Amino acid sequence: MPLLEVCAGSIESALNAHSAKADRIELCMELSVGGLTPSKGMIQLVKEMVEIPVYVLIRPRSGDFCYSLLELEQMKEDVSLCAKMGCEGVVIGALTPDRKIHERMVYELMQEAGYMDVTFHRAFDAVQNPFEALDTLRELGVQRVLTSGGAATAVEGYELLGELIEEADDDVIIMPGGGIRLANINLMLSLEAREYHSAALVDGEKHSSKQEIEALLKKLA
Repeated sequence: MPLLEVCAGSIESALNAHSAKADRIELCMELSVGGLTPSKGMIQLVKEMVEIPVYVLIRPRSGDFCYSLLELEQMKEDVSLCAKMGCEGVVIGALTPDRKIHERMVYELMQEAGYMDVTFHRAFDAVQNPFEALDTLRELGVQRVLTSGGAATAVEGYELLGELIEEADDDVIIMPGGGIRLANINLMLSLEAREYHSAALVDGEKHSSKQEIEALLKKLA
């Protein structure tokens, strides 16, 4: 049975994910710009209030994924904080100016992560060569890649997602995400991915919908 990770951009969204019995939360802020690192207070409250695993997005700013050394240090501090607060995972990513995986930065962030699970976020959708990038992440030991198949949505990237899942085999989990909702989950399930990612936002609502999450989980069952 595939797992469902809910992208929670608010404490309310995280509580709805927990109440609906989602498998995991990706916690972030500012979904309007693709998500940024949540505050310490937000992480702490969510960790106190939910029992399902919490993975924290580590992204210091919007825009591209080419980070300065100071931004790297900031991200390392955020990863370290997540470890101290008992988070189960972090969601990271960094690219070089020529749109390849920034191996040194990813390695340093993974070293900071210690026991925590590591997901490479949708910076992956901006890489020049997704299969080369996948090989790099496999060698680095990243557990999973969140991707929409290089497109704006997972539906648009369906074909590449299928190829990536086949290429990754059991070495790396390819987790489709990007606009996945009840309306298109049947198509996404035909990919036979091990995990799926959804913000479960419906009808312009600000918070993830408990009903949408429950409906998605029924489809995954």
